[in-house]
Amino acid sequence: MKARRALVRAPGNAYTRCISCHPLRHTISLSRARAQHQAYRITLSELGLDIIEMEQDNELPDACFVEDTAVVHSGKALICRLAKESRRGEEMPVERLLRQYLKTKRAELPATIEGGDVIHLPEGMISGVTQRTNKEGVRQMSAWLGTEVTTVEDRSITHLKSYATFLGKGTMLATQQYATHPALAKFDVLVVPNDETYAANSLTIDGTVLLPAGRPKTTSLVRSAGYDVVNLDTSEFEKCEGALTCLSLLF
Repeated sequence: MKARRALVRAPGNAYTRCISCHPLRHTISLSRARAQHQAYRITLSELGLDIIEMEQDNELPDACFVEDTAVVHSGKALICRLAKESRRGEEMPVERLLRQYLKTKRAELPATIEGGDVIHLPEGMISGVTQRTNKEGVRQMSAWLGTEVTTVEDRSITHLKSYATFLGKGTMLATQQYATHPALAKFDVLVVPNDETYAANSLTIDGTVLLPAGRPKTTSLVRSAGYDVVNLDTSEFEKCEGALTCLSLLF
């Protein structure tokens, strides 16, 4: 299903306290992050999406990463149960908003599930079973959304979409680590260079691929495969271990 809307939320005043082990976390610029987020919103709008901009949350540092709060499919939304205690509560205003458009249901104990683990496909989904999403979360998602879910289990990672994203037209962009994984076997896989692995988290909107700036090899690789590419500066989100898909919930 083609997305029509993008739900977004700008970084709040607490953003610099985000969950992150990035070596440059201490250099985060809130003003720069907000400028980068504005450029992101403008780009999504220019690509034809209706932007739903939520009020920023000044208490929960990671609240701008709205993708993790819900998984949407075929007129329904599973409201996620976030793995980290410090993030719980981010999903509540998202749930209230999505109820205006979709049937919603909350993931329940003992499930944990986050949208950053879920790759949407024309038919079905691929979900990571990771530090943030467990098997019960995947089971509840599959049951509520009524779709088949293939799993990639790796409890050493935070989110699967940091390593693989779907570009459309039967093609995946993935790091070397996952390029030959059985879950990706039916796809053509473009392998991200080892020195640009952050670029594996791409966002495709109606055939245009958004990629993080400063990854020229991956940009060339994706363009050579026949895709239009837009590069966006996400430096301040990378420092919080966030990326392009994390910043919007498309439906």
